Amino acid sequence: MSGPLRKLKSVTVLALDDAGAEDAFLADAQRYRRELLAHCYRMTGSLHDAEDLVQETYLRAWKSYKGFEGKSSVRTWLYRIATNTCLTALDGRKRRPLPTGLGAPAGDPTADIAEHHEIPWLEPLPDSPREDPSDPSVIAESRESVRLAFVAALQHLSPRQRAVLILREVLQWKAAEVGAAIGVSTAAVNSLLQRARAQLDEVQPSREDQLVPPDSPEASDLLAKFISAFETYDMDKLAELFTADAVWEMPPFDGWYQGPHNIITLSRTHCPAEKAGDMRFRAITANGQPAAALYLLNPGTGTHEAFQLHVLDVRHGGIAHVVAFKEDGLFEKFGLPATL
Repeated sequence: MSGPLRKLKSVTVLALDDAGAEDAFLADAQRYRRELLAHCYRMTGSLHDAEDLVQETYLRAWKSYKGFEGKSSVRTWLYRIATNTCLTALDGRKRRPLPTGLGAPAGDPTADIAEHHEIPWLEPLPDSPREDPSDPSVIAESRESVRLAFVAALQHLSPRQRAVLILREVLQWKAAEVGAAIGVSTAAVNSLLQRARAQLDEVQPSREDQLVPPDSPEASDLLAKFISAFETYDMDKLAELFTADAVWEMPPFDGWYQGPHNIITLSRTHCPAEKAGDMRFRAITANGQPAAALYLLNPGTGTHEAFQLHVLDVRHGGIAHVVAFKEDGLFEKFGLPATL
């Protein structure tokens, strides 16, 4: 074989080897997609934004693959890219609240209600069907870090405080690792974390007020009774399921309502359903919590159509909080049919 041909063959083989290594690297990176989605969701409070940011993370990883020197794990490297991708995307954006986070007092359930689509509301997160049941500690940790109360509390922090708190306390990174990831000193990381913790203490529920796991008998029983009470339009039974200080809110409406009596009055006053059979539900989970997809009867077609997705806080005393999400395309994101 002549010199030029030998050289051409060696370059071709090297290129194939590089391509094979890159494909293997990116294939390995794909197994972190779900946890990166949860990470971007915690940062942004939006499932839609999180999906786009994960795509951007993998695009950046693919473009910079040759600069990856193996000084950290692939997982750590991807989290660094994802975190900085989120920080760039969040620059100048408004936080995503729930109605309770707007600062207004509890509303009058008999007053008029209005939708506010101009507000970038917090969105729910579908649970992964691929959680490994052999490791309950991993499941519990992942559930707690995407629960609505925690993600809503994160929205009160600046994006950089959010990143530091998540990397330090959810992912358990060292301060020096966090500083290297977001380009600040270790002292700055510690300062950001201290301020983030102080702000969270003001808005986050206490650790003693833990939610009941969605797969526990108590949570399953309360969710079944919640669904049954609505489907049979038994408002008295529904009232019995709530704790005395239970909260109901339903973005894109900006009001929130407290106490069983006010919640039932709200349902009677503003819910389009009027009798047994008008509502049907499908039990699901979202944000590591019990949830139910509500389908409302369309009298014109005789079919039950996607209406709201209810995410429940179930505590030992009953149902303490319900967020009833209503937005176009939400059921599709959860893999739910448009009609029943």
